[in-house]
Amino acid sequence: MVRYILKRLLLMIPTLFGVMLITFVVTQFVPGGPVEQLVSQLKHQANVSEASSGLQGLYRGATGLDQERLAELRSLYGFDQPAYQRFYTMMKNYFYFDFGDSYYHHQSVIDLVISKLPVSISLGVWTFLLTYITCIPLGIKKAVNDGTAFDITSSTLILIGYAIPGFVLAIFLLVLFGGGSFLDIFPLRGLVSDNWDELSWFAKGLDYLWHMALPIVAMMVGNFAVMTMLTKNSFLEEIRKQYVLTAHAKGLAANVVLYKHIFRNAMIPLVTGFPAAFIGAFFTGSLLIETIFSLDGLGLLSYEAVLKRDYPVVLGTLYIFTLMGLVAKLLSDLSYVLIDPRIQFDSFER
Repeated sequence: MVRYILKRLLLMIPTLFGVMLITFVVTQFVPGGPVEQLVSQLKHQANVSEASSGLQGLYRGATGLDQERLAELRSLYGFDQPAYQRFYTMMKNYFYFDFGDSYYHHQSVIDLVISKLPVSISLGVWTFLLTYITCIPLGIKKAVNDGTAFDITSSTLILIGYAIPGFVLAIFLLVLFGGGSFLDIFPLRGLVSDNWDELSWFAKGLDYLWHMALPIVAMMVGNFAVMTMLTKNSFLEEIRKQYVLTAHAKGLAANVVLYKHIFRNAMIPLVTGFPAAFIGAFFTGSLLIETIFSLDGLGLLSYEAVLKRDYPVVLGTLYIFTLMGLVAKLLSDLSYVLIDPRIQFDSFER
């Protein structure tokens, strides 16, 4: 087991290096880099914008930017060095989790990511917990009552919900419950109210949940259908196996067979996906939800960084997400052993 873990940890290094190298190479050929965008701003604005703070005087009206001034801009962003040297310096700094400063936000990438975490954590944790807490019992009940009216009706409703895109549902919820043409129950935007600091701790909790209700419902729809059907199919596969028939033939109660014998085996594919699902809930699928509900999280940050060619943010967040994804995959593999002791990694160590 220890050797297997060490091998997986060592394999993370070339994997992470390869992902960063490919992304870095792609960014070198993408048009409209930070220097080009800044030059365009200087050409079309009489006053230098906040994104180019400290560069007053570089643009010289109708004469544009001469080569000397352009070289100063490239040096400012570090593009005066060869690409291989910039990549080496970047990876060396990333090893110490030094991701540099954003070109446009004027703060370090780490501080920027931390400032966006409350939104992403709120969406991710609640979506993850509510999805598993709701879908697993529902999936088990559907498997036990396979083919009944309850199973058919619930499957129909689940598939209808799955067919509705999350952002469409989000807009519908805002119109219906967010003070549109119908009910004014939930707030339109933000993670908390403006007077949140003045509220008691209990009122703060209610205010927070009040703001998160609609975004979480909109994000749960897609995961809800997938997890429910996966749970049902996993339990159905175990229910039809020979050892279940034998347990029933011995006179064991149905609940004993279900929760003592079937449950542990059927939960293996579900539980082993916990780490990856937990990490993925933070960083995927939240861009449109964040935009619709005016939530300033990591999804919106990453999207804006790509549009603005904010390479420190793009590459820094990619490094963090990739590293967390690799660790999540390792934890998923290790969780097999915790759930099913029959699985061993000895064969992988030879």
